[in-house]
Amino acid sequence: MRVPPILFLMLSLWAPAQVPRGLVVSQERLASEAGAQVLREGGTAVDAAVAAAFALAVVHPAAGNLGGGGFLLSRAADGRATFLDFRETAPAAAHPRMWLNGGVYDEARHHASLASVGVPGTVAGLREAWRREGRLPWARLLRPAIRLAREGFSLTENQAASLAAQFPEFRKHALTLAQFSKRGRPLKAGDRLVQRDLARTLARISRDWMDVYRGETARLLLRELRANGGLIRAEDLRAYRPVLREALRGSYRGVAVLAAPPPSSGGQVLIQALGMLEAFDLKAAGSSSPTAVHLVSEALRRAFADRARHLGDPAFNPDLPLDHLLSKAHVEELRASIRMDRASVSSTEGFQWPKDRPDTTHLSVLDRQGRAVSLTYTLEDSYGLKRIVPGAGFLLNNELGDFNAAPGLTDAEGLIGTPPNLAQPGKRPLSSMCPVILVKDGAVFLVSGSPGGRTIPSTVLGTVLQVVDFGMGAQAAVDAPRFHHQWLPDRIQVEASLPAATVAALTALGHAIKVVPKQGCAQVILVRHGQAEGAADTLRWPDSASVSE
Repeated sequence: MRVPPILFLMLSLWAPAQVPRGLVVSQERLASEAGAQVLREGGTAVDAAVAAAFALAVVHPAAGNLGGGGFLLSRAADGRATFLDFRETAPAAAHPRMWLNGGVYDEARHHASLASVGVPGTVAGLREAWRREGRLPWARLLRPAIRLAREGFSLTENQAASLAAQFPEFRKHALTLAQFSKRGRPLKAGDRLVQRDLARTLARISRDWMDVYRGETARLLLRELRANGGLIRAEDLRAYRPVLREALRGSYRGVAVLAAPPPSSGGQVLIQALGMLEAFDLKAAGSSSPTAVHLVSEALRRAFADRARHLGDPAFNPDLPLDHLLSKAHVEELRASIRMDRASVSSTEGFQWPKDRPDTTHLSVLDRQGRAVSLTYTLEDSYGLKRIVPGAGFLLNNELGDFNAAPGLTDAEGLIGTPPNLAQPGKRPLSSMCPVILVKDGAVFLVSGSPGGRTIPSTVLGTVLQVVDFGMGAQAAVDAPRFHHQWLPDRIQVEASLPAATVAALTALGHAIKVVPKQGCAQVILVRHGQAEGAADTLRWPDSASVSE
């Protein structure tokens, strides 16, 4: 059928810019390859993300998961943005004082007990994303994960080291030790990791995703929780639903920003910080210069202060002042308080945040049609509770540790008790995850995200600034030195690779400095001059890989 000229013109104006190849970038090569193969078979970016995420549950058990939750931000070929919240929820038995024992805060209960397990959202979230934007059969997307779990895979040096680091914790749980050891001894590089119970669970999910919520997998999960003090019941599993939300929207130097809304704080911190920084000439200052690090840290300080005071699950905080926090007037007020000649002082009359663990994982996907996915998900701690569900082969999360400790409880260790993020039935704990997609001239420009707890927005902000302000390519932006400020504690955390002269100058301005070996693990896709560049963060996680279709 011949297309009328006017319709052809309209379609050509609407049609997204295509790229010569699709890309999948994640923390494990086997997962990236699983997603890239899906793209080769004609799958969408969401198809590839789903396949890679299930593969990560097998080959990256520290954070890839079936028993956790997260967020998926996608941009379709026609420009529509979708944000899917599949964060874990608190069970019906949850309440604001649930982390107290005889009126005293119990950290072990908050972070290391079965009471800290949230209702898992990963499988429901990936299924909903596929239902909306997938093309290939659901069972096809789980095939790589099932094979990797059933047949096993050879551990890399990095994977073996990650497992070995957790060995003392694994010893506390016989099933976890059995799954991640060789007759009770640590696995070594080259050893094959086979996970048959996990393979059977994945096979059940490939036939019926609801198995996690009301089938055999649900039965195995509930039996373990009931027997050992967990709070989740069958009704909690049946009630779980992912939530479709409006992505936060901002702009920075003419580039549109799509980012995560609450209950993630990542988008708020990112967009606020960018708004403050837009008035400064960072390019003239230079990447990793004292001026640039000082300004970015001061912007982060202020954005994180707002995060701590105001953010939580919007379903339980109907008056959440997000419009005000992101308004031009408020951002300009925050910017006006930044001094060029000295560091600000974070008020100790305020408060800090509950412990937010750094062990998350992120993947970025772009397909040939210009569709993009930025997906971040987690178990909370590295390997969650380090506890395998008997017969199901997957690890439990300890995600409810992201709730505040108790009403009104504030101490020098960083506990707070403000209402927006106290535990309640069905509530989703506040997160720092920050999946982001940047759009330039109507097409995807940058896809970014990272693990790292509260450092996530800082890491993602860094990748944006390195590309937009300093003109770096994808790999240079990922490899650049990183730093982080979160209001309290009042210090800049810097990677050891930040120039010594910069650290000295920051100290002279009054900043306290904490040096760390590494921060985050960004996985980035950048589209420049019609070409897609994938950048895996091999400096900070050697197994990271960018794989093209």
